[in-house]
Formats: sequence, structure tokens, C-alpha cells
Amino acid sequence: AEMAAARLSGSENRLVSLPLSRIRVIMKSSPEVSSINQDALFLTAKATELFVQYLATYSYKHGRGKEKNALTYTDLSHTAEECETFQFLADILPKKILASKYLKMLEKEKQDGEVREDEDEEEEDEAVG
Repeated sequence: AEMAAARLSGSENRLVSLPLSRIRVIMKSSPEVSSINQDALFLTAKATELFVQYLATYSYKHGRGKEKNALTYTDLSHTAEECETFQFLADILPKKILASKYLKMLEKEKQDGEVREDEDEEEEDEAVG
């Protein structure tokens, strides 16, 4: 009996491993939510936990982390990008890029924008003439 009690002590005897107080705060941050039923809170926590497990398992199985026996951010962002079920997470789990690459992209966008403006002006001149 002592071993069973020891086995159930700590976080293992809790039905949900996510902190309910934090989930309550997140739920209350929605203007439509006025009060939160304890059962609704628990079920939301459990559903979130199961979803995170599913996302992690799927990403691990379909990612490159399996080779290293690890789950990486890249695996998660690849899942969000490639799998239709998880595409709603694409903005939350964007692909990582180097800052230098990002700055080059911004510079290119800026130049493209300036080029487009110049082209518009030329077209207007032609239309008038």
C-alpha cells in the first residue's frame, strides 16, 4: 500500500497537468465570458492538454527530431505549415529565419514598393500625354 501511495503522490495523482488558475485567467480575458463553471474549466484544461500532446506527438513522428530523439521548434513549425489540421497555428509557430535574412527581405520589400510607386507615376505621365 505504501508503494501505491508513493506512486500516486505529486503531479501523477492530478487529472490535469496544466494550471487551472492560468487557464481561468485566459478564459476570463475573453469579453464574452462572464463566469466560468468549474466543469467547463476542467474540460477546457483537459482538452488543451490532449491537444498539446497530439500536436507534440504528431510533430515528433513527422519531424526530423526523431533522428535525434528530440522534439524541436522546427518540427512544430513544419507541422503548422504542412498539416491542414494545424494550419491555424502557422502565425503562432512561424518558421525560424535568421535576422540577417529577415532584414534583407524587409529591404527588398521596401525597394519593390519604391519601384512600384515609380512605375505608377510613369503610367500616369503616359496616360496624360
